[in-house]
Amino acid sequence: MALVPCQVLRVAILLSYCSILCNYKAIEMPSHQTYGGSWKFLTFIDLVIQAVFFGICVLTDLSSLLTRGSGNQEQERQLRKLISLRDWMLAVLAFPVGIFVVSMFWIIYAYDREMIYPKLLDNFIPGWLNHGMHTTVLPFILIEMRTSHHQYPSRSSGLLAICTFSVGYILWVCWVHHVTGMWVYPFLEHIGPGARIIFFGSTTILMNFLYLLGEVLNNYIWDTQKSMEEEKEKPKLE
Repeated sequence: MALVPCQVLRVAILLSYCSILCNYKAIEMPSHQTYGGSWKFLTFIDLVIQAVFFGICVLTDLSSLLTRGSGNQEQERQLRKLISLRDWMLAVLAFPVGIFVVSMFWIIYAYDREMIYPKLLDNFIPGWLNHGMHTTVLPFILIEMRTSHHQYPSRSSGLLAICTFSVGYILWVCWVHHVTGMWVYPFLEHIGPGARIIFFGSTTILMNFLYLLGEVLNNYIWDTQKSMEEEKEKPKLE
């Protein structure tokens, strides 16, 4: 039996994301006042994705509790739709985008923090909030994957969806540069057009890889769980 029910964990995670978003939006930074506001940063978009995803998880748990034993086919049909939406969001957005944000941020930060998170930001963003945006996303999404089985969409439709998101965000970053003359991320100022194309192409490929990683990890976790349960059910030899 789990020490903390997964339903309680989801509520706690949702509340933590709401707190992070509220604290982040309350910060008065110059970049928040420019074209695109917070929405030009993938970190903020990811926080919204994670908050919406865990909101759907909590709503699914509540719906499941209310429909349990009711025998109402319409309610059960609506519940299945919610579960399908929850699973789709984890597969296509919450897992790949969340892992991408965490891994890319800390890799670039370790190489040269000025390229991704200038020291000047320490005057605006406290350390705990930085970790809330760029670190805790990883354990939270892994906890969700471990506590609940998620049905992935067909591989072709899933990859198409994550490619659409990736290309859409790249076009958005380019549009912000077109309007303001400045790149959203400082390191893009220091590389040439060819290098930017390679970088954008590589990030799209990485997003696809992370989608496949999530699918493999999800199958591994629940195939292993199923095998363990089958082993327990086998009659013991006298």
